[in-house]
Amino acid sequence: MTEFTGESGKPRVLILGGCGFIGRNLVHYLTSNDLVSGIRVVDKTPPQLAFLNPTHSKAFEDPRVEYKSANLINPASCASALDPGDGALWSLVVNCAAETRTGQTEPVYQEGIVTLSVNVAKTCAKLKCRLVEVSSGFMYSSDKPHTEDGPVSPWTTEAKMKLQVEEQLQALAPELRYTVLRPAIVYGPGDRRSFTPRLLLGAIYKHLNETMKLLWTADLKLNTVHVTDLCRAIWHVGTRSDTVGKIYNVVDEANSSQGSLAEIVSEIFKINHDYYGTAISTLAKTDLASVAEEANDKHLTAWADICRRYSLSHCPLEPGAAAELLRRRQLCLSGAALAGTGFSVTVPRPTAENNAEVLEDFAAMNLFPKELLL
Repeated sequence: MTEFTGESGKPRVLILGGCGFIGRNLVHYLTSNDLVSGIRVVDKTPPQLAFLNPTHSKAFEDPRVEYKSANLINPASCASALDPGDGALWSLVVNCAAETRTGQTEPVYQEGIVTLSVNVAKTCAKLKCRLVEVSSGFMYSSDKPHTEDGPVSPWTTEAKMKLQVEEQLQALAPELRYTVLRPAIVYGPGDRRSFTPRLLLGAIYKHLNETMKLLWTADLKLNTVHVTDLCRAIWHVGTRSDTVGKIYNVVDEANSSQGSLAEIVSEIFKINHDYYGTAISTLAKTDLASVAEEANDKHLTAWADICRRYSLSHCPLEPGAAAELLRRRQLCLSGAALAGTGFSVTVPRPTAENNAEVLEDFAAMNLFPKELLL
C-alpha cells in the first residue's frame, strides 16, 4: 500500500528537528538505504554544532541533504521552512522537533511542543503534505501492555503536551493526512536525553566506587526501542495509505524493566546496583522534588569532577533526571497494531553491547571518558 509514485519512485522528505537524536538517525537511515531523492533538514541548531558522530556527519554531507535554520514556534518561520521552493512538494514531512530539555517551565514545553507541532500540522494541511508526528509512549502507566485505544493519562509533562498535539492533529483531519507514532524509551547512537542519562549514572557510580541504588523495585516496566527501528517505523507508516489518521506504539520485544536496564548499566561499568524498595521509596514520594534535587546535586557534582579529571571540555552530556521520572510509573506498550501492518523490529532488545556502542561513540568524540569503559 505504498503511496509514493512517480518517475524516480523516490520521495522528497522534510525532517523537522533533523539535527536531534531521532532526526540525525533518520537522515542516516534514508540516505544509507538510498530511499530518497532529497532531504531538507530543519533545525535551530546547525549540523556543525550538533555533536554529530562521523557516521551522521557523512550522512549530512550527502548531496541530497540540505539544511535550513528555522524557529518552528514562529508561524512565519515555520511556513518558510516548509516552503518547497522550486522543488516538488514534500512526499513526507516528519516532525521530530520538540522541547526535550528537562527542568523547563510548563510554558516552555507548551511553546516548544504544542505551538510548534500545531504550526507544522497547519502548514502541512495547507500544502497537502503527508505528516508523521513523533509523539510519546508515556501516555498511561500500567504493567500490562497498553494499546493505542486504551485509557490515556500522560505521566510526564512532555507526554501531556504531546497528547494535546495528537488531539489537534485529529481536529485538522481529513485536510491533514497524518500518522502518530508513540515510541517507548528510545536508545541508540546520538542519544543524550533518553536512556543515556542512566548510562552516565553507571559511569558516576564507578567513579565514586559506590553501589548504584535506585528507587522502587526491579520489576518496574520501562519498555524500549532502538532508534534504528523507530526510523524504520517512521518510513514504514509514512509510505503507506492504510496508516493515515492512526496512532501506533513503537516498542521492541524485550519488555524491558528497571531491573533489566540496570543490569545492562552494571555490566557495562562492572558495578553493583540495588533498590530502595517500595516502603522507603513511598516515603520519598512525599517530597520527590527534594529527593530529585538531592540526587541531581550528587550526580552533577560527580559528573563535573569526571569532566575535569578527563579533560572533557564543552561536554553536552548530563546525568540529571526530572522528579516526574522518579515516580512509580510504568511504561509498558503493546506493539501489536504496528506489527499488524507488517512491521517488525530488527533490534529485539537493549544489550550491554549496543549501549556501550553509544558511549564508545561519545568517547571517540572526546565527550565521554573511555577510561571508564575499561
